[in-house]
Amino acid sequence: MFDPLYLILVLLPGMLISGLASWKVKAAFNKYSKVGSRNGYTGAQAAQKLLDNAGIHDVQIVPAQGFLSDHYNPQTKQLALSEPVYNSTSIAALGVATHEAGHAIQHATGYAPLGWRSAIVPIAHYGSSLGYYAMFGGLLLMMASPMLGKWVVGLGAILFAAMLVFQLVTLPVEYNASARAKQLVVDSGIVYPDERTGIDKVLNAAALTYVAAAISTFLTLLYFLLRSGILGGDD
Repeated sequence: MFDPLYLILVLLPGMLISGLASWKVKAAFNKYSKVGSRNGYTGAQAAQKLLDNAGIHDVQIVPAQGFLSDHYNPQTKQLALSEPVYNSTSIAALGVATHEAGHAIQHATGYAPLGWRSAIVPIAHYGSSLGYYAMFGGLLLMMASPMLGKWVVGLGAILFAAMLVFQLVTLPVEYNASARAKQLVVDSGIVYPDERTGIDKVLNAAALTYVAAAISTFLTLLYFLLRSGILGGDD
């Protein structure tokens, strides 16, 4: 059945927030991917320079498929850079590449929130899907057995909340990696101070996607808690 509350509380806000964040990332990246850095470092070279300066020699930088699929894997110690970043000398590419190098530096220096996020990954991965289906099934079950259905929704909410915790822990991890990148690209001579404006805009836009994801997850959780009567009393 169509539920207007889901449309108003979850679907429309989620689409608006996520769409806006995605648009800002693409707009910033596309704009500054056309602006070349004066020192001519590629994304891969810039990331390697930050790793070398930090004394990190066990991280492998590899090319990756896909648009903005860049990531650092603490388990394999691989820093993967997408095609538009790996060989590009643009300001946008340098921002993304050095941000990922920031994650590798976090790992090497024992940055606690990165460790917390890695520990939560398995729980969040399974909890998000199992929790959602449990909450949905619990609402259906409430039509036959309100008390049992509410318990199922509550159990599902606990599982689903693991994803929200993961996303909340992700925020300081991502913002810290960006802060490191913004400072180190200038300190290491990869870009000149006046070129940092573009890097700031690219990384600030990217950070909004993590905020948007956390808000969407929170609204979904709130919807099921309200609709089940766990919050706000019985519907």
